[in-house]
Amino acid sequence: MRAVIAILEALTAARGRLMPWAPVFLSLGIGGYFALPVEPGGKALALAVALAIGLGAVALRGPDLLRVPALGLFLIAAGLLLGAGRARMVEEPVLGFRYYGPIEGRIVAIDRSFSDQIRLTLDRVVLQDTEPERTPARVRVALHGEEGGTEPHPGTTVILTGHLSPPEGPVEPGGFDFQRLAWFSGLGAVGYTRSPVLALAPPEGGLSMWIFRLRMTISSAMQSRIPGQAGAFAAALMTGDRSGVAQATNDALRGSNLSHLISISGLHMGLLTGFVFAACRYGMALIPPLALRFDTKKIAAVLALLAAGFYLMLAGPGVATRRAFIMAAVMLLAVLSDRRAISLRSVAIAAMIVLILEPESLIEPGFQMSFGATVALIVAFRPWARLQPRVPPLLRPVAMLVLSSMAAGMATAPIAAAHFNRIAEYGLLANLVAVPLMGTVVMPAGVIAAVLAPVGLAEPALWVMGQGTAIILAVARWITSLDGAVIAVPTPAPGVLALLALGGVAALIGEGRRLRIAGGVAVCLALGVWSGVERPALLVASDGTMAGIMGPDGRALSKPRGAGFVTKSWLEDDGDMAPQDLAYMRPGFSGEAGALTATIGGTPIGHYFGKGSALRAAGACHDGAILFLSEPWQGAKAVNCTVYDLEKLRQTGAVALILRHGNLTAIHARDTAGDRLWNRPARSRGKSRFGGQKFSMSGSARQGAPEP
Repeated sequence: MRAVIAILEALTAARGRLMPWAPVFLSLGIGGYFALPVEPGGKALALAVALAIGLGAVALRGPDLLRVPALGLFLIAAGLLLGAGRARMVEEPVLGFRYYGPIEGRIVAIDRSFSDQIRLTLDRVVLQDTEPERTPARVRVALHGEEGGTEPHPGTTVILTGHLSPPEGPVEPGGFDFQRLAWFSGLGAVGYTRSPVLALAPPEGGLSMWIFRLRMTISSAMQSRIPGQAGAFAAALMTGDRSGVAQATNDALRGSNLSHLISISGLHMGLLTGFVFAACRYGMALIPPLALRFDTKKIAAVLALLAAGFYLMLAGPGVATRRAFIMAAVMLLAVLSDRRAISLRSVAIAAMIVLILEPESLIEPGFQMSFGATVALIVAFRPWARLQPRVPPLLRPVAMLVLSSMAAGMATAPIAAAHFNRIAEYGLLANLVAVPLMGTVVMPAGVIAAVLAPVGLAEPALWVMGQGTAIILAVARWITSLDGAVIAVPTPAPGVLALLALGGVAALIGEGRRLRIAGGVAVCLALGVWSGVERPALLVASDGTMAGIMGPDGRALSKPRGAGFVTKSWLEDDGDMAPQDLAYMRPGFSGEAGALTATIGGTPIGHYFGKGSALRAAGACHDGAILFLSEPWQGAKAVNCTVYDLEKLRQTGAVALILRHGNLTAIHARDTAGDRLWNRPARSRGKSRFGGQKFSMSGSARQGAPEP
C-alpha cells in the first residue's frame, strides 16, 4: 500500500511534466479499439461513455492523488470512443456484389496502381441497375486498357465500362487489411477497366475542384519544364501529385530509405515553412524601419503559417499532409505565443490534434514514423546543446546532420521494417546526401519558383530544382544497386510493434532511470520475439487460385503469374524479395499444373485450380488430406479429408496452415479480422443485370478482382 501511495504522490508531483504522455494514453484506447475482435455495440459504448464521464470528473474534481491516474484512464476510454465514433462517422455504402458494366462518376483523384497503371477515384457514382442506396459514394478504377478516349482531367464527369468488386480482406490471416483502409478512405468498391474513358460533362466549379485542377495544372507545367522522373519527383514534392512517378522510381527511393522524400510530410512542411520564416525574417531585418518598429519574428511566423496553409491546400487534404500542417502550425503558434517552438509538449499537442481528428492515423506508418522521428530528434539534441560549444564551428553542420539522420533513422527503421519488410542498409548514407540537398536546393528553389511563376520568371528556379531532384534520384538508384543495400525482414507477430512503440516511448521520454530501463527491456523483448517469428507452412488465396508452401529455399508458389498483389504480399511478409516467377521454380509442390500436391507434417495437401479442378480433386479425398479448390466441390460428402472449395473459401477468406510441434492448424483470415464494421456483409444485396452476383464481404474472391 505504501508503494502505491508513493507512486501516486510521484505522479502528482510530476503532473506538470506529463503532457508528452497524453497522446500515448489516447493511443492505447484507439489501438485497443482497432484490436477488438468484435465491433463494440451500443451497450458497450454507453458503458465506455459513462466510464469516461466518471473518470473525467475524478480527474477534474477528485482527490489530488487520483487525478493523474484518472486522467490517464479517461484518455484510454476517450481513445476507444474516438475510434468507434470515427468508424461510424465515415460509413458509406459498400458494393455488395461483383459488377461489370457502365460506371459514371466525377474524377476527384488521380494516382497510380500497384501495377503502375493510372488510377482514377470517382465520386457521384452511378452504376447501371443499382439503386442509389446501394451505390458506393466513391470507387477507384485502374486504367488497364490501351490509350484512347478522354485524357483524365480533375472534376470531369466521365463514363467507362469496367469491373468493380468490394474491397478485399487480408491476403493472409493477420495480414494488411485493405477493407479497413478502404472504409476510412470512403471507398466502396475498387476495380479496373480495359475500355476508353469518355467525358460526359466538362470540369465543374467549386473551390475543391478548382484547387484540384490548380494542383494538376501546376504538376503538368512542372513536368513539362523538368523532363523525366526528376520532373515527376519535383511535381510530387510541390503538389502532392504522384501520378507521374514510376514504380521503378518508388522502388529506388524505398530501397535507399528515401521514400519519405516523395510523400509530403513533416520534413517538407518543415523545410518550406522554415525557408519562408527565415527568408521573411532576415529580409525584414535588412529594412531598418521595419526591423526597429515591428516584431519581425512574429510577422515571419504568420507569413510562414500562411505559406503552410497554401501548401496544404495545394497538396490536398491527405492524412500525411494534414498531419504535417498541424505539426508546423503548432510550432509556429508557439513562436507567436513566445514559447519554445520545438519541444515534447508541442509535439504532444500536435499528436493529440491529429488523433482526435483522425484516430485511424495511429495504425498508419506515416503517423508512427513522423512522430517517432520528431521525438527522437528532440531527445537526441538535448545532449547536443551541451556538446555543441566543443565542436569546431566548421564541423557543426556536418555533426548535426549526422546526429539527426542517425536519430531519425534509428527511430523509424523498426517501424519501416514492420510495415514494409525491408531495412535499407545504406539509408544513413543516402539521407546524408539527399536531405541537405532537399533543404538547401530543392525546396528553396521550389518556393522561389512558386513566387516568380505569376510573373513568368520561374524557369531558372525550376531548372535548379530539377537538377537537385535528378541528383537525389541518381543517389537513390546508386544506393539501391549496391550489394546488400536492402535487407528483407519478415512481418512481426501481432503486438510486437505495439510493444516496441511503448518501450521506445518509455525509453525516450520517460522520467526516472527505472522507467527508461523498463522501456529498453521492452524494446529488446519485442525485437527478440520478432526475430523468432514463424511464418505459415502454407498460404492459400481467398479464391483458391494461388497457394504458397514454405520449402527449403523459401516459399514456393503454385503459379508463375497471376494474383500479383497477393503473391508479392506473401513473399514480403516472409522477408523474401524473390520475384514470383523465381518463387514458382522453388521445390515444394509436385504434380502437374492445376493439380499440385505436397505433404506438411505428415498430412497430404492438395491444391487444385483452374477449369475442371473439382473433377481432378475428386479422387484425392483420403488419408485426412486437406484439399483446396478454386471451384465448388462436386464429389460426395467429404469424410476422409477436409475440403476448402470456392464456397468455403469465400466464407473463411485466405487460409494459413501453421505447423507447430508436429501439429497442423488452419487459421482463417475472416476469423483473425474479426467482426468489424468494415468487413461485415453489405447491407444491400442483389443481382446486377450486367454480371453482378451476390457477394459476401466475409469472403471476397480475388479471381479477376481489381488491384487495391
